Amino acid sequence: MKKFFIALVFSISLFRAHADEGMWLPMLLGQQVYNDMVKKGLKLTKEQLYSINKSSLKDAILIFGGGCTGEIVSDQGLIFTNHHCGYGAIAGASSVEHNYLQDGFYAYSKDQEIKSQLTVQFLDRIVDVTAEVEEGVKGLAWADRVKKLPDVYKAITDKVADKENGLSGRIYSMFKGNQYIMYVYKVYRDIRLVGAPPESVGKFGGDTDNWEWPRHTGDFSIFRVYATKDGKPADYSKDNVPLKPKHFLPVSIKGFKDGDFAMIYGYPGGTNRYETSYGIKLKNEIENPSLVNLRDMRLKYMYNEMIKDPAVKLKLASNYAGIANYWKFFDGETKQLIKFKTFEEKQKYEQNFAAWAKGKPEFENILADYAKNYQEWTPYSKMRQYINEGINGSPLAAFAGSLISLEDKLLKPATSAADLKKAMDAATANRKGFLEGEDLVSDEKILASVAMMYYNDIDKNQHPVGFYETLKSVYGDLKDEATFRKWARDVFSKTMILDESKWNAFTASPTAAGLQEDPAFAFASAFMKNYTTKYSPLYQAFVSKNNELGRAYMKGIMQKDPVAASKMYPDANFSMRVSYGNVKSYRPRDAVFYDYVTTSKGILEKYVAGDYEFDLPAKQVELLKKKDFGQYIDKRTNDLVIGFITTNDITGGNSGSPVIDANGNLLGLAFDGNYEALSHKIAFDKDLNRTICVDVRYVLWCIDKLGGAKNLINELKLVK
Repeated sequence: MKKFFIALVFSISLFRAHADEGMWLPMLLGQQVYNDMVKKGLKLTKEQLYSINKSSLKDAILIFGGGCTGEIVSDQGLIFTNHHCGYGAIAGASSVEHNYLQDGFYAYSKDQEIKSQLTVQFLDRIVDVTAEVEEGVKGLAWADRVKKLPDVYKAITDKVADKENGLSGRIYSMFKGNQYIMYVYKVYRDIRLVGAPPESVGKFGGDTDNWEWPRHTGDFSIFRVYATKDGKPADYSKDNVPLKPKHFLPVSIKGFKDGDFAMIYGYPGGTNRYETSYGIKLKNEIENPSLVNLRDMRLKYMYNEMIKDPAVKLKLASNYAGIANYWKFFDGETKQLIKFKTFEEKQKYEQNFAAWAKGKPEFENILADYAKNYQEWTPYSKMRQYINEGINGSPLAAFAGSLISLEDKLLKPATSAADLKKAMDAATANRKGFLEGEDLVSDEKILASVAMMYYNDIDKNQHPVGFYETLKSVYGDLKDEATFRKWARDVFSKTMILDESKWNAFTASPTAAGLQEDPAFAFASAFMKNYTTKYSPLYQAFVSKNNELGRAYMKGIMQKDPVAASKMYPDANFSMRVSYGNVKSYRPRDAVFYDYVTTSKGILEKYVAGDYEFDLPAKQVELLKKKDFGQYIDKRTNDLVIGFITTNDITGGNSGSPVIDANGNLLGLAFDGNYEALSHKIAFDKDLNRTICVDVRYVLWCIDKLGGAKNLINELKLVK
């Protein structure tokens, strides 16, 4: 395996890994990084961290679902992950009569565990395939290279695919296309829900506490992975048995102190630490503010209906949580990037790079080309956000827009009856799923607001031709909010998408004209076609050019500072990483000190009976007031520790990641970052960055004392 890129150094401070910064590839840890881990307290060998031939920590870490991390904690395939990672599966298993999302759920025997649609993926091995990829695109111009890469990837991954054993390969671009690594995964398809706390525990603090410390959220859920009797992946079957894992994490209830070593394994989804000043300017001034405003509107209307009706809350819960999570993130990200003058710091580095690149034809025009590329795209950036977060933010409009592919088939004379029926059946099936999650009251308000915001905020030259003119002629003054409300009311009352008899009549004899006359389709298709025909090609060209420049810029940075002694790591891209640091308190601002743990004392102080965000089960309040902590008590605080913070470097995708002590034992589950360092996707803050974690002792207390599931406690290897 090539290790050249791992050892490269950035002598310019902007690109040097500071303090506990770094999402490292555990299979390619440089000796310097490993030595630094040992200095901080690590007691494990490199082979115990990652090994192909023997069981190691990496074998206990898995991709959970589509975008989270989980860990194996027993020899019977038991999985711990975050509550918000299992949220969709918990909600899917729930009904108004058996509301596991609201009330919690524990399986007291394996036959009570609930089937889910989830998958998990274990990392089998990794292979550096840089030489093969580069050979496959050798001599091609950038546009041709991009077109051919998927075929090159497929040719490489096909060699390792093994359907019977669930093996598949995925190639990751590292360092913006300067290195390629293939991860081979084993995918398991029979995953069952084992346990979850009541939502008031799993989401305690709600949106108010999201991205904040101090935190008192019991953000955990429990699943189990099943396989055939010989350990192979398989679809759900009553004959399947719990997986015997290669490795599982012992669970520590010893406790820890401020300064103790902490390591986090997982699958961070994405960072852009090598972003240019041009990208930060666009993000700060247009992209993030637009996204925040549009999500704020959607959340308001959804929340107003969710608090009125438990059935609506259950229906919208998962979608609402996802929208709210990154609404607050992007708001905080912009504030922190501005506060820490990240744009200005990037500019300083770029000036230094330009001076070095002068007279070097391969690099001297990179920054000028970046400036030109952003200048050409920026006028359309807000409009793209309003399509993605606005038009597609209305569930009705998003579903209506998905029917454009059906319209294409209806318009093509060559479409066979069989193909048309297949498309119509797919649309009907998708409609059923849409209706199951649709809340008419909130969505009607979202639709009206989206249309009005687009009209007011987007350059009139970028409006779909004729739409607003027609709306004005039928409904009146476009400066009046009531105009858009009347229009949205008519859309909802007249669309066949929400009318079973009209939909059945259409499916019996579908025509393009019939679809085009539908008011919901007419709205969605006008905006989406306007974007896809005029502006999507511009965006694709912008992204392609940025990627081309990014690869060259990274190569230049490497050549500029080739001293092989310091730290460099690739951006997160949902490949396995390890970060290391310490449990650590901090001072976010003058005269404010945040301790490294929160306790039951704090959760009772926040508790408000009946509150949407700060309620607790009555049994929990009673147990905590009695100080009935059992073996999970923390001797340093003489209390039950709820959460703790570390200096580890993580990002989205790390949700559910294990926080591991110096000896390889589980301390807790990472689930959030702190508001003071929400610039972390772009810039790591060495002083203020903290990872917020739920203490595993609180997890076990909830399982044992609150849930009565001692059978699960008995499965674990407790380190006391």
